[in-house]
Amino acid sequence: MNAATATPARTADSRPRARQPVLDQVCADAVDLALAAAEDVAGIGEVGRHVGMLAEGDRVVTHLFECKERGYRGWNWAVTLTRAPRTKFVTLDETVLVAGDQSVLAPDWVPWNERLRPGDLGPGDLLPADEGDNRLVPAYTGADEERPQAYREATRDSLPLVGYQLGLGRPRVLSREGREDAAERWHEGDFGPHSPMAQAAPARCSGCGFLTPLAGMLGQGFGVCTNEIAPSDGRVVSLDYGCGAHSEAAVVPATHPTSEPVVDEYVYDTVTFGERVVVPADEASQAAAAAAAVAVSEQVAVREPAEAAKAADADGVAEAAVAAEVESGAEAVAQAAAVEVEEPVDES
Repeated sequence: MNAATATPARTADSRPRARQPVLDQVCADAVDLALAAAEDVAGIGEVGRHVGMLAEGDRVVTHLFECKERGYRGWNWAVTLTRAPRTKFVTLDETVLVAGDQSVLAPDWVPWNERLRPGDLGPGDLLPADEGDNRLVPAYTGADEERPQAYREATRDSLPLVGYQLGLGRPRVLSREGREDAAERWHEGDFGPHSPMAQAAPARCSGCGFLTPLAGMLGQGFGVCTNEIAPSDGRVVSLDYGCGAHSEAAVVPATHPTSEPVVDEYVYDTVTFGERVVVPADEASQAAAAAAAVAVSEQVAVREPAEAAKAADADGVAEAAVAAEVESGAEAVAQAAAVEVEEPVDES
């Protein structure tokens, strides 16, 4: 075989392509046969108008009819017809109900372990971890066994704390991918730096006295809040998270005790009653005021018997009379106090 008779190599463009089926006209014209087959399955009146046809292969055609059943909106009845070569006799292949472009379909099936969301696990529910879970890796003990033993709870009394941290007593421990998933979820959650509470906080949790850091590698970026007033009490918080209950958010200054009041007993103040000013009187003024008071008392004692009887008849009139007498006596005292006392003239 020389170069002239050699078969040329096929390129991507020269490769044989799949031949598109040609619509068979005999099967395409058998619309009445397809409609009768669809009504035989769905029932009379449940099949709607003819919406199209599709060539499935050589001498194989599928007719589509609108489905009128409730609950199957947008679905179509598909009736497939075929015929033998070199014959004009059309036969029925199958009748099925298929979804259309506008039909309502159920969501894609998702395994139950992938449908779970936080909060779905309740009391008594069990969520077994998959053996191929990439968040877990075999621990130091049990990794060389074909099948890990059943989980046995390890306590501080049964194993040293250092051994427990290394994974002794647990068939599997958290992997690096598991730590990264948890760190990303906590950092972007409600107790991360991007939450509204952290944006308005006066300081970060890294400097708060109520923060208890986690052990291990996660302790480099997360801790547990122990402040019962904080919204994140008992929750894992990021070190750059913060809230208004920070231990150093505000320091209340101590109140200074006030001194005892100082009373000045060496000076006096002038007291104003209405428009008159009361000033201390000398000895002469005090004597005149005493004499005026005696005169007022004698005047009250020698009142007329008729006025005394009238005052005894009515309580209201008596109270008015007493008030009038007291007021007149007060005016007399004031007038006597205002009288100037003339000093004796020395004739020698």
